[in-house]
Amino acid sequence: MAHDHIKNLVDAQTGRAGAQIIITLIGGVLLVASGLAMLMFPTPDHGKLLAMVAALLLGVPLVVGALRNLITGHTHMDELVALGVTAAFANGDYLESGSIAFFMIISSLIEHRTALGARKSIESLIKITPTRARKLVEGQESEVDAAALQPGDVVRVLPGDNIPGDGQIISGMSTVNQANITGESLPVDKTIGDEVFGGTINVTGAMDIEITKAGQDTTLGRVQDLILQAERSKTPIMRIADRYATWYTPVVLMIAVITLFFTKNMNIVVGLLVMACPCAIILSTPTAMVAALSAAARLGVLVKNVADLEVARNLSAIVFDKTGTLTTGELSVTRMKPAEGVDGAELLKAAASAEQNSRHPVARAVVDVAKKARVDLGEPTNFEEVSGRGVIATLGNEKIIVGREAFIAEQGIDLSNVDSEGAEGLSLLYVARGGKALGWIGLEDRTRPQAAAAIDDLRQLGVKQLTMVTGDRRSVAQRVASEMHCSDVHAEVLPGQKLEIVDDLKGRGHTVLVVGDGVNDAPALAAGNISIAMGAAGSDVAIHSATIALMNNNLNRIPFLVSLSRRTFSVVRQNMIFAVLYIIIFGALILADTFGTYAGLVAAIMHAVSSIVVVFNSARLVREGEALEHSEAGTTVGVPATTSQAQPAMG
Repeated sequence: MAHDHIKNLVDAQTGRAGAQIIITLIGGVLLVASGLAMLMFPTPDHGKLLAMVAALLLGVPLVVGALRNLITGHTHMDELVALGVTAAFANGDYLESGSIAFFMIISSLIEHRTALGARKSIESLIKITPTRARKLVEGQESEVDAAALQPGDVVRVLPGDNIPGDGQIISGMSTVNQANITGESLPVDKTIGDEVFGGTINVTGAMDIEITKAGQDTTLGRVQDLILQAERSKTPIMRIADRYATWYTPVVLMIAVITLFFTKNMNIVVGLLVMACPCAIILSTPTAMVAALSAAARLGVLVKNVADLEVARNLSAIVFDKTGTLTTGELSVTRMKPAEGVDGAELLKAAASAEQNSRHPVARAVVDVAKKARVDLGEPTNFEEVSGRGVIATLGNEKIIVGREAFIAEQGIDLSNVDSEGAEGLSLLYVARGGKALGWIGLEDRTRPQAAAAIDDLRQLGVKQLTMVTGDRRSVAQRVASEMHCSDVHAEVLPGQKLEIVDDLKGRGHTVLVVGDGVNDAPALAAGNISIAMGAAGSDVAIHSATIALMNNNLNRIPFLVSLSRRTFSVVRQNMIFAVLYIIIFGALILADTFGTYAGLVAAIMHAVSSIVVVFNSARLVREGEALEHSEAGTTVGVPATTSQAQPAMG
């Protein structure tokens, strides 16, 4: 399994790193002992012997690794360091050779610790999935391997347990902490019929859960796969660095040969080879990306390819689908208009009785409000549903028709006794019984909390073209767009027209982000430069249809993503500028013979220092989004909603 592979990979890398640390410590002790011996004894032979042993102990792994890279064709620029260590050793400078190797290994351990940290975070995701589960068979509870669970199995989850797989609650209620999936700080109340995710924590009550997905098919399994996919991907900046690597080493070697020819000074050549090893440059981008991906995943934003993180900083236009994105996608009855002489309860009873056999969201909304109003529903016969139009049923001896205005009119029903006053911005459902119109029921898809504030934050970040598209009526679209402060709105559009809108924006030079719920927006999502699927937790379609998966429905994650992208590439630029200047300045000082016989040692120390500076500068990105978390948790008053105003501390 992929999860076992990750764990074995992490364990193997951890073991190798541990062995390397022990060897490095032994070599370091020998170097110190050799230095002291050279100072204390009049003849340096004893000290030189210790230094030679230390140089072999520390330097051989570097040289072997460089040779292996050359043989396999994977150059990592470590060859420059291996040459420097070998040249110093051949020149009889054992203490210098060992010291260079010591500091280079320290630097290498820092680099590998960064990559290992990324995989450790993935392993921590694996650990939150329990290995055992309480399976119920005919009411009897037995403990089984969680990996052996199948869809349809029923498990019992007690307070404090991790939920062993995705499923639906069939008994009990509880509060569930699902921050590791959705990034939401506060626990969520769950009851019968609600969906739960594997790896989340049951906080309060006992629940019986019917498993729908287990193992790698769970939402947590897909999250792990996405994180691995992002870690393996590269940004354009990283690909440029790889391309330059093919000629960098030969150029440095040529400069070293020319320097040796004119100066005849091996100390300068060794220092130059070590100083020119561009580990700080190599670390500049990946360390920043690992930190940024970690910050994004913590808030439930999963970036499938880090190249999309680079695109996000240049966004100039965003296209929002209305239903399920800016709105909740759950219709609710907000107004009824009975015809003259018709009672409101009579209108609602007729509509709900006819609609109760339909699974359409509109029908569910009507039936729900009737139940809340405690209206006694009749049992219809001859039920017929016309897709996208309405329903026809018989109640008693009368035919009831419920649907759009055009559908009712097609049935020969006169609607002149029903006016549409007060229907602005509502979706109308007309009701007729026995050939006469009873009135209409108005439904509304409510906007998401924080959606308008998120769009205002995007405008402050410089994204001026904020477009809403929907297949709904213009009056409904205008109402939602006005609440959301959108700059442009397109109503009554078909899926093909959504693509045309995106293509038109791209043709006008915009970098376009498309945001949808991933259920019916896949073509439009594919058309954008980048795309975000809302509410991807538990949805196979949503998590695969967009380049970025938003595990919750909080639109404030979008300005956070734009801000994180800009902050990340600001850090990358800082790292690159520092690394290049470090090589140029100290390379020039070495060529000027500023450090004398200690050129190689100074170069090795500065190499380690430069790597540490780059890693710590990138690590600041891990704290991005803390203000947003505190704000949502209600622990901070007056904290800005976007991370563009947050200034993370060092470390």
